[in-house]
Amino acid sequence: MTLHGAPRIADPDGFFQLLVEAHRDLSAEESRRLDARLVLILANEVGDMAVLRAAIAAAKDAGAPVSGAGRSPSHPQAG
Repeated sequence: MTLHGAPRIADPDGFFQLLVEAHRDLSAEESRRLDARLVLILANEVGDMAVLRAAIAAAKDAGAPVSGAGRSPSHPQAG
C-alpha cells in the first residue's frame, strides 16, 4: 500500500494552528492523551488496515534517527 505523497489538506497552516490551539494550556500528559485520541479517531475514519499499516511504517521511518547532521532522505535540510 502506498500513501498519498502530495499534500491533501486544503489549509495546512490553518490545520496546524488548530492543532496547536488544541494543545494550548495542556500538561504534557494531557497533550499525549489528546494526540492518542486524535490518532484513534482519524484511524477509524481511514478504516483501511493496509493504509493504517503504511501510515504507521511511514511515521516510524520519519522519526528514525539518521546519520548526516540531522538530514532525512525524505526531508533534507538546507545547509
